[in-house]
Amino acid sequence: MPESDKKPDVSAGRSSDLRFPDLPYSNPFDDDKLHEECGVFGIYGTDDAAAHTALGLHALQHRGQESAGIVSYDGNRFNTHRNLGLVGDIFSSQAVMDSLEGDRAIGHNRYSTSGETLLRNVQPLFAEFAFGGLAIAHNGNLTNAIAVRRELVNRGSIFHTTSDSEVLIHLISTSTRNTVSDRIVDALQGVEGAYSLIAMTNDAMYGVRDPLGVRPLIIGSIDGATILTSETCALDIIGAEYVRDVEPGEMVIVDSSGVLSLKPFAVSPPRFCIFEYVYFARPDSVVGDTSVYEARKRIGAELAREAAVDADIVVPVPDSGNPAAMGYAVESGIPFELGIIRNHYVGRTFIEPSDSIRHLGVKLKHNANRAYIEGKRVILVDDSIVRGTTSTKIVEMVRAAGATEVHMRIASPPTTHSCYYGVDTPERDKLIAARLDLETLRAYVGVDSLAYISMDGLYRAMGQENRNAEVPQFCDACFSGEYPVALSDHEQGDDGAQLSLLSERV
Repeated sequence: MPESDKKPDVSAGRSSDLRFPDLPYSNPFDDDKLHEECGVFGIYGTDDAAAHTALGLHALQHRGQESAGIVSYDGNRFNTHRNLGLVGDIFSSQAVMDSLEGDRAIGHNRYSTSGETLLRNVQPLFAEFAFGGLAIAHNGNLTNAIAVRRELVNRGSIFHTTSDSEVLIHLISTSTRNTVSDRIVDALQGVEGAYSLIAMTNDAMYGVRDPLGVRPLIIGSIDGATILTSETCALDIIGAEYVRDVEPGEMVIVDSSGVLSLKPFAVSPPRFCIFEYVYFARPDSVVGDTSVYEARKRIGAELAREAAVDADIVVPVPDSGNPAAMGYAVESGIPFELGIIRNHYVGRTFIEPSDSIRHLGVKLKHNANRAYIEGKRVILVDDSIVRGTTSTKIVEMVRAAGATEVHMRIASPPTTHSCYYGVDTPERDKLIAARLDLETLRAYVGVDSLAYISMDGLYRAMGQENRNAEVPQFCDACFSGEYPVALSDHEQGDDGAQLSLLSERV
């Protein structure tokens, strides 16, 4: 192997290769992906509100696997059940479901981007106000939450969680506005960041998107009941119909008289998160009137036009690379094969990753389909490279299965910046594309060639002629470093601050 193709040794705390002296070690047992934000679901006007909500959260499980919760209202009191774990485990008991009475409910799947994995951080959050109870479920991240929280504490507020979402509870509580909707608007005007949230009171349900529409929120309907949720796949599971997206900066109020739309925020050019189309959303969802599955196939086709290479088969890195690989294969005329098989029954590893078995990490989730790889020139298609550890192991596995050449094609531009809008992203010094140039990264991953889709290519796949540098049509900060919403806490050096709370876990 030429000297330039030698990979650094990352089996210890730091790379021992002199070309990569500062490359941080990342445990290969870690899931080398950006983690989804959260999923929200609310339904108003059906006797089976909690059951519908549990099913909706099940469909949104990909958006958060740490915890889930449901709050319902039965006309007299609010009922709640929240826990750490997966939806199917938390809401498997008939006794639990029977306790969640009421004709309206909201629910939340959580992957923590702000706050520890504590039971008290599990949403929906609930509080009693002078006007009655209020429950809130929030998808996104408030980029000035620490500064606002500090101000609220100085004024006497007492916090019970480390979640940025609780800031909204206190801002609603301290608002001097008269109506609940005005209090919510007043609270949101005091925060920065990305949010799609659902709130529920004794009388109504509220859905709000931030003025740039960074995070998704849609409206659905079933048998006269109104639904607010993150993705259309949550409608499909209960047989509901898609009505429309909640618009950026819009508040919808759902009550016994129907659905009222308000536009309380200043109009801004929308900046929906483009990574929803690349990876976060389920492929069977429709987001912004666009099929996620079709968008990913178009990305793959554009990638094939930009970065063609002579090969025998196109192989997706499952499952997120599947649609893009299909698009690449069709456009290139190279056969698509499932050359890697994923084990879908592996969650967090059950084996302590000691040095003696560390090399088995990736094989817990992936195994090469040798019959289709041996003797072949392989194009691997994946949605992104984050830390790079999984990519290197997969390439090693494919070569060990007999591939004569391995080329990697990535269906997004290089991930070079952290996300502060509700996505759990490693710090920038752990994003490998931020540390290494393309050729050095190619050598590190161990492939014969490596190419990413260009930024303009990604925009073309999304139906735009190119990326408008003056006003980009999407939020692409993880690729460009151009953040459309102020990062106040980060700029003040507070984004890594640990909020002080008891650290007991469930």
